[in-house]
Amino acid sequence: MTKSIDKSNVNRRQFLEKCGSLATGAAVLGSLAPSAFAGEDNTIRLALLGCGGRGTGAVGDALSVPKAGPIKLYATADLIVEKMERSIKALKKKFPDKIDVTKDRMFRGFDAYRKAIDILRPGDIAMCTTRSYIRPLHVEYAIRKGINVFMEKPFASDPGGLHRLLRLYEVAKKKNIKVAAGLQCRHSPARQALIEKIRDGAMGEIPLIRANRLGGSGWLRNQGDKANNLMSQLQFGRIHLLWIGSGHMVDNLIHQIDECCWIKDAWPVSAVGMGGRVPHSKDLGQNIDIYSMEYTFADGTKAICGFRRMNNARGEFATFIHGTRCAAQFSGRTHAATVHMYKDQRIEKDKIVWTPTKDAHSPWQYEWNILIDSIRNDRPHNEIKRAVYSDLTSLMGRAACHTGQKITWDQMMKSKFQFCDYLDDLDFDSPVPVKADENGQFPVPIPGKWKEV
Repeated sequence: MTKSIDKSNVNRRQFLEKCGSLATGAAVLGSLAPSAFAGEDNTIRLALLGCGGRGTGAVGDALSVPKAGPIKLYATADLIVEKMERSIKALKKKFPDKIDVTKDRMFRGFDAYRKAIDILRPGDIAMCTTRSYIRPLHVEYAIRKGINVFMEKPFASDPGGLHRLLRLYEVAKKKNIKVAAGLQCRHSPARQALIEKIRDGAMGEIPLIRANRLGGSGWLRNQGDKANNLMSQLQFGRIHLLWIGSGHMVDNLIHQIDECCWIKDAWPVSAVGMGGRVPHSKDLGQNIDIYSMEYTFADGTKAICGFRRMNNARGEFATFIHGTRCAAQFSGRTHAATVHMYKDQRIEKDKIVWTPTKDAHSPWQYEWNILIDSIRNDRPHNEIKRAVYSDLTSLMGRAACHTGQKITWDQMMKSKFQFCDYLDDLDFDSPVPVKADENGQFPVPIPGKWKEV
């Protein structure tokens, strides 16, 4: 493939050379508005692949980056026209001058992502925000085309898909393509301040981390004749069917599992787990209601992660760190940067001894601020490997609970397991990878019988 020339990058490079040094040029460049480059279109164009709530919200964050220069939504792709229309309508209300999606740039179908990416230029961004089942294909195509990527979490539904993504890390690195992954908490300055204290030894050694997301939700009801129809599954199965969205535990707890690995600055070597369904469950989906996972790191230390879906029970949405010197809170409800260090191991308000400066923005906004800055100023930005490893860690815990076995990092790195092995050939008439029985019940993981690694 012949690589087209990004005129924006050429002009920036020439500008830096004339300034005499990279450092000086970068400083001057940072103070200039994009319009300083006369005669060029400096607009970053976005293609939204998957027009649900998360994708629409991500566009809002992209268009809210301060001092970002011109950015606009230029194309959309989805399986359902009405979803594209709703997304565009909602965004136009808030960003009337930044939405430039004409009818001929609204693409529908399983190949729509290709059409949307094909009309982008180097420097633009493909926003891969569908459910996780198809993410590797979309990211792969964008990177092969030389287009920057934002990819929502989870990043694939199974180890096979994640390894397909992982192979793109070096490709993107060699092409200097920017890739942001939707694990936004890593970009929170308040959390980063606590990480710095941990690295400096303020908490001593870290033998234990606790990360829980305990809440309630509804079950999947009988879908009748729609149960084994592909297009229907892609709608009702977004969190209820493992092949589509990884299941509700991974979809939600991946952020805090990623936090545990960030705190430890390591990936776990193994996981054990257990879980089950609440009494008298009428859930016809594939999720279990309770996941309890114990991750072990190479130094023998632990991260205990829990997810629960049970109404009328105690809730918790937080990550806590227990060091040999004291304890700390790392995050709070809805990924708020609720960050404190405590006098001892007691997690109580009157024991707080340090709180960082409050974050000025949401972690989602910081995530986009950094991505756009990396594009405008040509800074390296490639989060593929870290994102894949965090997702592999999440799937390791899911597999431990579903199979009842100890799952190792080596197993995850070698696994080629896929729930669906014909993703590249999916179309509206494709068979479904998983079927409900005559009662509408989808297969539920049974320890000792289940396989997903």
